[in-house]
Amino acid sequence: MKVIAINGSPHKDGNTALALQTVGEKLKSNGIDFEVLHIGHKTIHGCIACGQCREKQDHSCGIKNDAFNEFIPAIREADGIILGSPVYFSGMAGTMKSFLDRLFYVSGSNGNYFRNKVGAALVCARRAGGSHTLDGLNHYLNFAEMLVATSNYWNIIHGGASGEVLFDKEGITSLQVLGDKMSWMLKMREATKNTLPEPERVQKPMTNFIREDLK
Repeated sequence: MKVIAINGSPHKDGNTALALQTVGEKLKSNGIDFEVLHIGHKTIHGCIACGQCREKQDHSCGIKNDAFNEFIPAIREADGIILGSPVYFSGMAGTMKSFLDRLFYVSGSNGNYFRNKVGAALVCARRAGGSHTLDGLNHYLNFAEMLVATSNYWNIIHGGASGEVLFDKEGITSLQVLGDKMSWMLKMREATKNTLPEPERVQKPMTNFIREDLK
């Protein structure tokens, strides 16, 4: 089994990376492979709603002039994912938002890579905005019908300068608990995959709030 972590910080070895590695060490100690994909320093365009991923069904985004598509194969094959972002202006980093919008749109248009896999999110903040940002990340996991791993507190760790998160003892403990809980969920899912059928996929009706007959 393998978990892919997505580092949405522009800093490869900054606080977000340290937070992800804290969870990753617990995963590895429980026999789960772990890899970090650093996307936060890339130039990644936001989704333009062109619909090519749904039309072509080729597991790729229609925007071809950035690095986005190169990350899809590893993420698609993973048994679990962790979304990690710093807090910028009380929200997730812009590149992370662009990346996730496209990733989950491509996934949903190609059978949903994430359905019933294990997911988690974590946030690094200097001071405020952590809960709002964590909520935004969790929206992706919930929408994709993932099994969301939790900890014994919010998955938020605090620090300003690189390395300061390591002094947030409560935050570190929360992320270590998250790693153990995620490992347990992955193993439970693996142990029951041949004995407990997944819930049937339901095709939901697509509606909006504007009705022709009311105009």
